[in-house]
Amino acid sequence: MSTPIPQWPGELVRLGDREVFVRTASSPRADAEPALFVHGLAGSSANWTDLMGLLSGELAGEAVDLPGFGHSPPPPDRDYSVDAHTIVVARLIEKRGRGPVHLFGNSLGGAIATRLAGTRPDLVRSLTLISPALPDLRPRSGPARILAATMPGVGPWAVRRLATLPAEQRVQGTLEMCFADPTGLHPDRLMELVEDVRRRDELTHNSEALIASSRGIVTAYMRRSLWRYAARVIAPTLVIYGRHDRLVDPRMAARAGRVFKRSRVVVLPDVGHLAQMERPETVAREFRAMLEDAHLRLPDTTAG
Repeated sequence: MSTPIPQWPGELVRLGDREVFVRTASSPRADAEPALFVHGLAGSSANWTDLMGLLSGELAGEAVDLPGFGHSPPPPDRDYSVDAHTIVVARLIEKRGRGPVHLFGNSLGGAIATRLAGTRPDLVRSLTLISPALPDLRPRSGPARILAATMPGVGPWAVRRLATLPAEQRVQGTLEMCFADPTGLHPDRLMELVEDVRRRDELTHNSEALIASSRGIVTAYMRRSLWRYAARVIAPTLVIYGRHDRLVDPRMAARAGRVFKRSRVVVLPDVGHLAQMERPETVAREFRAMLEDAHLRLPDTTAG
């Protein structure tokens, strides 16, 4: 198992009354097209490290920590709704002057990316969704845990109880929930996750961001508006599901194929909820295939 690439460097970017931490993957090409990567619930921009590296020859990639997550401070108004997160992502694209971008989203980030692509088509050149958190009211154990976290009293109690466990144990539990094969993660990446959990334990807003963003997902589910936004997306779209995903039902692939107009929908075997971390080479290959299907050309990485 080869040593993975280091996490990409980043900086805080001010967006009006908010600040977000943004990591940037350097590209050797001046003509590389812009891309933006949006993580899921309890995730961070570091979740995209390997995929950004694989695509750095073609894309000038940036990954954002949503407000309250990763290295981003909490929003001053404590609004963690899908709508509020979407506004932040749109502001970031506009602030950087890089649009339209190739937009990537995982889980909660997939819901945010879908809403943005459906309402601001001028900002999105292509859309790649990995296990997007789009409404599915069929009962499953993983989503039931998210719902429980939104209940008054229950959520804060559960988060406090979880925080008493060693960081290594919490990370292992997350991997077992989100990976088809948790043993496949490189030890260096595992240690990065453990160190990040320890760092976030020291932040006063950690539980707030998790609980409030969970409520934001549940609210978006109940409104069922995300599928309406999906139907409005005009950008070429890749939707990836993992056959062993315990949080997002891979059977939703059929609906995604019907709703997204210009879509390539893939269900990957032996993959869980975080395909970009578990199988980044496969995700990169499917992204390139989607662009080829849509007749979108990226810079030729074999030239020069």
